[in-house]
Amino acid sequence: MPSDTSDTASSGLNQPMPENTIAFQGELGAYSHMACKACYPEMTVLPCPSFEDALAAVENNKARLAMIPIENSTAGRVADIHTLLPGSELFIIGEHFESIRHCLLATADADEASLKSVTSHVQALGQCRKNLRAMGLAREPFADTAGSAKYVAERGDNSVAGIASELAAEVYGLKVIRRDLQDEGNNTTRFVILARSPLEQSEIDGPVMTSFTFEVRNIPAALYKALGGFATNSVNMTKLESYYESDSFKVSEFYADIVGHEGMANVARAMEELRFHTKRVRLLGTYPLARDRGIT
Repeated sequence: MPSDTSDTASSGLNQPMPENTIAFQGELGAYSHMACKACYPEMTVLPCPSFEDALAAVENNKARLAMIPIENSTAGRVADIHTLLPGSELFIIGEHFESIRHCLLATADADEASLKSVTSHVQALGQCRKNLRAMGLAREPFADTAGSAKYVAERGDNSVAGIASELAAEVYGLKVIRRDLQDEGNNTTRFVILARSPLEQSEIDGPVMTSFTFEVRNIPAALYKALGGFATNSVNMTKLESYYESDSFKVSEFYADIVGHEGMANVARAMEELRFHTKRVRLLGTYPLARDRGIT
């Protein structure tokens, strides 16, 4: 039988208190659900169909926070945070690194011999590609990992398996056929925590990270000039990624993470130079730097 899910706002038994609720994309048992439990075990979780719905839950005061995955160490970018966040009114107030340990889940009477196909989110299928090929299983993409576990449980077919967390197995009453199905041992997803208001510098203790997006001017060496201040002022930029915000290929947008905040003289000088050489800069938030990074 599926386990008790009374910690979720979707149970319908009690009206959730928005200020004690954290939203995430996916079904109960998703890795985002696990990240919520790891960071905020005392909060009620609110599963949402899409990333936009999770952000809207915070914007519309149905939840205080949202937990959104943005990149995976094996498969790269997860959620298009670059285009979602600038259009929202939310700010990053924290980051969390969750170790992803995929499990092959199936019905109680299934085993490896009975399985013919496996379904899960395309990212999970990609992270387990070598092992799935060795097992000879056909791969069928699904909207999300925990949703695939729910689908397998509802279908009740011992030839179909899902790839999801061990928590999903508990939630949907499935058997774990294999643990640690991922091809890479150090498979980790980075999450960001979003809120309606940014953190104040006085609220942050220790090293910090600042995230922002910017659009360069359409002139030669624009990116080189925009980023020069970070090098000359010894600001550590840990991530820089380009993307297109619209259908046009004419204008490049960039997402960046730096160590530090604008209250620091060297960061302030670098950001001033960035703003001089760009059309616009959108600060996404300054927040505590996760200990998992090993950066001081």
